[in-house]
Amino acid sequence: MTNPSIIDVTDLHDPVLTPLQKQVLEAMEAQPVEISTEAILDAAMEQTGLSNFGADDFRERLDIWVQAINEDEGASNVTRFNMLQMYTRYAATRLRLEDLIARHPEILDIEIDRPLIVAGLPRSGTTHLLNLISADTRWRSLPWWEAIAPVPGPEDVIGDDGLDPRWKRAAEDWDQQDAILPYMKAMHGFEPDHVSEDIELQAIDFSSYLIEWLAVVPRWRDYYLNHDQTGTYAYLKKALQALTWLRGPNRWVLKCPQHMEQLPILLKTFPDATIVITHRDPVASIQSAITMSCYANRILRKSIDAGKYRDYWVDRYRILLERCVRDRDTLPDEQVIDVYFDELMADTDKVLKAIYQKADMPLTDEALADLHAYLDAHPQGKHGKVVYNLRRDFGTTPEEIRKRFDFYFERFPVKVQVK
Repeated sequence: MTNPSIIDVTDLHDPVLTPLQKQVLEAMEAQPVEISTEAILDAAMEQTGLSNFGADDFRERLDIWVQAINEDEGASNVTRFNMLQMYTRYAATRLRLEDLIARHPEILDIEIDRPLIVAGLPRSGTTHLLNLISADTRWRSLPWWEAIAPVPGPEDVIGDDGLDPRWKRAAEDWDQQDAILPYMKAMHGFEPDHVSEDIELQAIDFSSYLIEWLAVVPRWRDYYLNHDQTGTYAYLKKALQALTWLRGPNRWVLKCPQHMEQLPILLKTFPDATIVITHRDPVASIQSAITMSCYANRILRKSIDAGKYRDYWVDRYRILLERCVRDRDTLPDEQVIDVYFDELMADTDKVLKAIYQKADMPLTDEALADLHAYLDAHPQGKHGKVVYNLRRDFGTTPEEIRKRFDFYFERFPVKVQVK
C-alpha cells in the first residue's frame, strides 16, 4: 500500500494533469494577456485613485520586467496573467505607500531598531527559522497577508468578524492555489499567516531576484546582478518604516535568501542589524527548489525542460554563494552568526539561544514556550514528505552538482546531506 504521507511526483517531465489543472489552463489559453508598462501603471492608478509613484527611476526596472516576461515564449497564459496581476499589485502598493508617507512624513523619522535578518540559501531552513522566531511576539514580522497588501486601501475596513479584508483575500487566494497545486503546501505553503520574505517589499521598487523564480527572465537576471541594489534596499527600509507606523512593534525579524549576495548593502541599510546566515548542502537546497518549481510548472509553462531548469539554478546558486563567500568576512563578528542546517534540526534550542544572545534579545521562559508551541504545531512533514530524485528527474548526480561548490565547502563546514 502506498504511504499517503510520502509525496513522489513522478511526472515532472510529462505531467498528468488533474481535471482542475486542465480547466485552468484551457480557460487561460483562450484569453490573450497583453503586458505593457503603461497598462500596468494605468491600472494601478485606476485601482487606487492615486498618481504619485515617487521617484521615477523604478520605471526603467519595470520596463525590463515587462520586456523579460514578454520574451519568455515558454510561459503559459497562467504565468502571464499572474505576472500582470503581480506587477499591477506592486505599482498600486507603491502608490499607496507614497501617498501614506506624503500625508505622514514623520514615518521617515522612524528608526528600524536592531533588526534580526535571516539570509541563507533557498530551502536551507530560512523559512522555518523565520516563522519559528516570529512566534515570539516581541518581534515584528511580516505575515503573507500583509506582505502582499502592506498599505490598506479605503475598502480594507475590519468588519464585525474581526478579520482584515486583506487577510480574507489572501486566504481565498491560498485556497485556490491549494486546490490547483495540492502538493505545494508540503513544499512551500502560502497560507495567509505564513511569515513572508521581505522580498515582497523590495518588489515595490521593481527589483530583487524575485521574478527569476516565476519565469525564465535572463534579461532581468543580468540587469539585476549588474546594478547596485542600494536604492531598492533603501525602499525596503522605507516600507518597513511605514509598516511600523501602521502597526508596531519596532524590532523586526526579516528574511530573504537574496541577502546572501547583497550582504554589504544589507549592512549599509541596517547598520545595527544582527545577520543570521543559514548554511546547507547546496545539493539538498537545489534539488528541493527545482523539484518544487518544476511541479508548479505544469500550469506555469507550456512545456518542462528539467535539464535547462537544473542548469539555470545550479549556476544561479553558484553566483549567490560566491558573493556570500566574498563578502561574509566584511560583516562585524558581533553582528553575524552562521547557522548550519543539520545543527538547527538536531538541537533547535541551542541554535535559538545563540541567535538570541547575538541579537541581545533575552530568551525568556515565556518566549521559549511560545517557540516550542510553534514547533509542536508545525512538525516536519506535516503535509507529507516529498521525495527528491536528482538522477530520475534531472539527469544528474549529487556529486556532479556538488563539485561546482567546492569553494563554498572550503569556506564553511557544511555537512554533505545528499549522497
